[in-house]
Amino acid sequence: MKGYVALYTPVASLQIVQGEDDLAMYSFHSGVARHYFCQNCGIHCFHQARSDPDLYGVNAACLDDVSPFDFTEIPVADGKNHPRDNDGKRRLAGWLRFTAEAD
Repeated sequence: MKGYVALYTPVASLQIVQGEDDLAMYSFHSGVARHYFCQNCGIHCFHQARSDPDLYGVNAACLDDVSPFDFTEIPVADGKNHPRDNDGKRRLAGWLRFTAEAD
């Protein structure tokens, strides 16, 4: 339901260059995934994936010079069938496609 574009990177590769004191973390269910968000505005910044705890999924909109609209096609997980609960299989609900309007 967050609706953000996640770009995955190894945990060791993520460097927070500003605002680390403003981050808070929440976890639920198995406690494996950790979700980090800004305490001031509530934006979900990145998460440590339950499906692969060695990766962070970073919100593209939180990166300088990157926009979710830079991606013309994004796979959308169904949000119900997690790979860890589904024999490692990722299930898609479909694809989100962006087509820019002509000026």
